[in-house]
Amino acid sequence: MSSWRSWHRPLVVFSAVMALWALVSAVGLAVDDRVLVGAPIWAKPFKFFVSFAAYGLTLAWMLAQTTWGRRTGWWAGNVVVLTSLVEMVIITGQVIRGKRSHFNAETPFDASLYTVMGLTIVVLWAATLVIAVLLLRTRLTDRATAWAIQGGVLIALVGAGLGFLMAQPTAEQRAAGNLDTADVIGAHSVGVPDGGPAMALTGWSTTGGDLRIPHFVGMHALQLIPLFLIALVLLAPRIARLGDARVRLRLIRVASAGYAGLVALTTWQALRGQPLVHPDAPTLMAAGVLLAAVAAGVWAALRTAPEPESVRTETEPASDSKEFTA
Repeated sequence: MSSWRSWHRPLVVFSAVMALWALVSAVGLAVDDRVLVGAPIWAKPFKFFVSFAAYGLTLAWMLAQTTWGRRTGWWAGNVVVLTSLVEMVIITGQVIRGKRSHFNAETPFDASLYTVMGLTIVVLWAATLVIAVLLLRTRLTDRATAWAIQGGVLIALVGAGLGFLMAQPTAEQRAAGNLDTADVIGAHSVGVPDGGPAMALTGWSTTGGDLRIPHFVGMHALQLIPLFLIALVLLAPRIARLGDARVRLRLIRVASAGYAGLVALTTWQALRGQPLVHPDAPTLMAAGVLLAAVAAGVWAALRTAPEPESVRTETEPASDSKEFTA
């Protein structure tokens, strides 16, 4: 793996700026007692800053792994930086004004800002798709690393795309028949108004469905699946079976499939207007099936016998941890 100095520098700088502004937002949470749509007014920018910091840093690392279309990837990374900055400037500016940024059609100015946000997100998603294509065409030495990166970015694209569901008018808004004059168009909650009873920290609804859940779960596959592989590599010296590249590859495949199933399950639950913390019988049954399938996959993956040391040293490096060194 190449040095961290080869990571996409604008994305690294962007992530540092996002982390800094997350700290500023944390101060805002402490000193500004304003509440907007049932939550502390600085909660949204804080969560967005933290998410973008992780998102940008992960893409910066992934772009350093590409072996094809590096110049295209560099420009795609720059587009991610630019569109994300526009998004965060609007979100922060609306917080300062005491206005909601998403779904706001209260005034022509607010509606214009929300339209700009929508356009930037579409462009950001398209730039991430370009990066995903480059990663899919990259042939890494370690197949588990390739699968973790490619699976993570593809699931993240699906998770990001789920955000577009929130921009659509809700059934209640359509039934009201005043979309041309409504102050709010779209919502993250399903079956209940935004701003109702919510979980601590996340702010996810406890009385209805919440599309932010699959959106969040899906997008962070970008970090969690590669982190899972890193954990396997770090555990390999202590657990013999994890020293076998075939076992790690199978476990990453199981983890990726299970993660995709979790995104599907949380999306299905949210669209039915069901809170995450109050699953019904069909949801519990589906979750049980998913858990059993993952457990069976892990068991099958671990059954793979490690190759003899003499064979392994002739065919591949003793450890693939170099994929994750700086």
